[in-house]
Amino acid sequence: MQMRYASLFKQPESNRGSILESNSQGTDTEKPVKPMPRQGRREAFRVSALQIWGSRIGWKITIRAFLTLIIIQMLALAVMLPHFQNENIDYIKETGRIAVLSAMDGTIRSDSNISPISEQSAATLAARTPILGVAVYDLEYNLLSAYGTLPPLDDLQQKIADGHSVTLSRRKDFMDVVYAPLDLARPYTIAVHMRSEKLLTALQNYITNNGIIMLVLSGLVTIVLMLSIGRWLLEPVILLRNNLIEAAKHPETPKIQYPRVETSDEVGVALKIANDLIRQNAANLLRLRSQAEDRIHRLAYFDRLTNLPNRSMFMEKLEEYIKNHVIKQDKRLAIMAIDLDNFKDVNDTMGHEVGDKVLEAIAYRFVHAMPDNAVISRASADEFNVLVLLGDKDRPQDYVNNIFEALEEPISIYQESFKIGGSIGVSHCPDDGIEAPKLLKNADIALNRAKEEGRNTARYYSEEFDKAVQKRFQMLRDLRVALDEKQFQLHYQPQFDLHTGKMIGSEALLRWWKPDKSKKGGHFVSPADFIPVAEQSGLIVPIGEWVLRQACTDSVVWQKEGFDTASRVAVNISGVQFHRSNLVRIVSDIIQETGIEPRFLELEVTESIFMDDIETTVATLKKLHELGVDLAIDDFGTGYSSLSYLRQFPIDRLKIDQSFIRNALSNPDDMAITKTIISLGHSLSLSVIAEGVETQEHENFLKQEGCDEVQGFKYSKAIPAPELVQFMRTYANDLKAPAKLATVK
Repeated sequence: MQMRYASLFKQPESNRGSILESNSQGTDTEKPVKPMPRQGRREAFRVSALQIWGSRIGWKITIRAFLTLIIIQMLALAVMLPHFQNENIDYIKETGRIAVLSAMDGTIRSDSNISPISEQSAATLAARTPILGVAVYDLEYNLLSAYGTLPPLDDLQQKIADGHSVTLSRRKDFMDVVYAPLDLARPYTIAVHMRSEKLLTALQNYITNNGIIMLVLSGLVTIVLMLSIGRWLLEPVILLRNNLIEAAKHPETPKIQYPRVETSDEVGVALKIANDLIRQNAANLLRLRSQAEDRIHRLAYFDRLTNLPNRSMFMEKLEEYIKNHVIKQDKRLAIMAIDLDNFKDVNDTMGHEVGDKVLEAIAYRFVHAMPDNAVISRASADEFNVLVLLGDKDRPQDYVNNIFEALEEPISIYQESFKIGGSIGVSHCPDDGIEAPKLLKNADIALNRAKEEGRNTARYYSEEFDKAVQKRFQMLRDLRVALDEKQFQLHYQPQFDLHTGKMIGSEALLRWWKPDKSKKGGHFVSPADFIPVAEQSGLIVPIGEWVLRQACTDSVVWQKEGFDTASRVAVNISGVQFHRSNLVRIVSDIIQETGIEPRFLELEVTESIFMDDIETTVATLKKLHELGVDLAIDDFGTGYSSLSYLRQFPIDRLKIDQSFIRNALSNPDDMAITKTIISLGHSLSLSVIAEGVETQEHENFLKQEGCDEVQGFKYSKAIPAPELVQFMRTYANDLKAPAKLATVK
C-alpha cells in the first residue's frame, strides 16, 4: 500500500527533499547528507605578537624558565665566586711576597737572629706597597723585628702548620699574610698586614658583571623561548581554542582555521585530530538535523499507522488543488468525509491491536479504490478524507460507490471476520465553496446528516444541512445563556393512586422560558427542540443537576406546608447524565443540601441506559437505591430490556409510555402491550404507573387491568409550582381536576 500511495501523492520539487519516503517494509530511508566542505585550508592561522605576549600560559612557562635560568646561574656564581676570590687572594699574596723579598737584605747571613729587613726598607714597603706592617721571626718563631701596624700573632706556628697563612678582615679590606721560610727561601717567618680593598672591588665587579650577563642571557633565552612557544605551542593551542569556540557557536557550520604549517609532532597531530572531530561532528549534526526535520515533517503530516497523509497535509493539498486546478483550470473537486460505522465496537471487543489492523486494511482498500490523482488522508481514529479531481465526465457518485464497494467485502484479521460499514459526506468545489476549511466543514456536515439518517449511506452537502447545523449551534449558545441566566423553570404534573384517588406525587418537567422582544416578553421553547441538543453537547449534565436540586427544594417546601404524600417528586435522569456524571455523589449531596427525605424522591431512567454496560448500570442503581430514593423505568416498552436483567434491577415502578395508553382502546397491539406491562410489573412486585391518560375510557381500561397509578391531561397538565400548591389544596381525592385554578405568576 505504501508503494502504491507514493504514486498517488507526489511531492512538489521544492518539498521532496524534506519528506521521508517509506519503503515496502515501512522503514525510513535516509537521505544522503553532503559533508561539510573544508574552508580553512586557504585561511592559515597566524598568531599575533599581542596574542603571544598576552598569553597567560606563555607567561607561566616563560617566567618559570626565566627563574630557572636565574637560579642555575646564581648557583654557578656561588660555585665560581670562591675560586675567583682565591685567585685574587693568591695574586695579592704573591704581590706581597715579592715586595717583602725586595725589601730584604740580599746577603744571606749566617746568623739568623738578625732581621733581614731594615727599618728603612720597612718604611719603603709601607709607602710604596699595600703593606701596612711587617713582623719578622726566626725559625724558632722568635720576633726579630716589627714595623708599622702588626697583625695579631697568636697561634702563628699553628696557622702555618694548618696552612692558614692568609686571614681576611670581615669587610675584606685588610688581609694578614704569613710567609713561611719555604715561601721566602730564607730562614725567617714574616707576617704581613696589608690593605686588600682591591679584592673587595674585584669581587663586587665580578658579581655585578656576572649578574648583568645572567640577566641578559636569561632575557634572550626568555625571548627565544617565548617566540618558540608562541610558534610551536601557543599558536596551535590558540587555534584549537578558536576552532572549539567557533564549533560551540556554530556547531553545524563551523569556520575551521588551519595552522600555517601542519606538523607531525604531538601538538600538530592533536590539532589535526581535533579539527577532524569538529568537522565530523558538524557533518553528523547536519545529518541528524536533516533526519529530525524529515521525521518531524512526517509526524506532522502523515499518519503513523496507515502512512496516509493526516488532516494537516490534506488541507494543504486541498488548498493546492483549489489554486492549481479549480482557479487556474476551471476544474471541479469532490471532497469526501468518511466515518466507519460502529468501529468503536471492534476496539472494545477485540482490542486496539486488531482495530489497528482493520484500519490498515481499510486504508489499503481506499487507496486502491481511488484514482492516482486522489489524496486520501486519515483525519482521526475512524475518519478518513478523500480529495478527488473530477474529470469532465466524472460523477462523484461513482467514487462514493467505489468506497462502499471497498467496504463491502469483510476484513479478515487473525482468523476473525469483520464487516465494517461507512457513512460518507460529500461536498463539491467550487459549488459548495472555494475555501478549503469551508469545503471540509461542508463535507463533515453532510457526513453528520448521513449518520443521523441511519448510517452506511452517503449524503451530499446542501445549504439546508448548514442551516440546520447553524440552528443547532445557536440553540447550544442559547442553552448556555439560559443556564447562566436561570431561564429554566420546573412544571409539575400530578400523579394519582388509581384505586384511592389520592395524589401520590408529581413528575418534574423542565421548561425553558426564553425572553424575547415580543409583547409577552418571551416564549416557551419546546423540550423536543432543546433536550436533544443538550444531551448531544453534554449540557444536560449541569441542567439535570439544577432540575434535581430545584425539585428537591420545592418538595421540602411542600412538606413544610403539610402536603405529605403529595410532596413526592419524580425527576427524569438522562442517559448522558447517568453515565457521564457521578450521579450517586450528586444525588447524595443534593439530599443533604436540601434536607429532603429520600422517600419523597423518585428517579426515572429510560431503558436506553441498560444498553451499554449492564454491570455498571446495576451497580449504580443499587447505590442510588441504598440512598433511600425510589427508582422507576420511564417509557417502559419503547426500548429493549432483557427480562433476565430486569429482575436484577432495584426498580420500584414501571411507567407505561403514553403512546401505548393513547392508542390502547383503538389498537389491539398497544392494548396487548399495556396489559403485558401491567402483568409483568405485578409479577415482579413493582408498581405500575400509566402516563398520557386523557379520557375516562382510558381510566376505566387501566382500572380494569389493575394499573396502580396514573397521570395525564385528564387530571392536570404540567403546571408551575405555585399552581401545583393550589391544586393540592383544592383537590378532592376523586380523580377529577379542580373546577378552576387561580392564575399564579
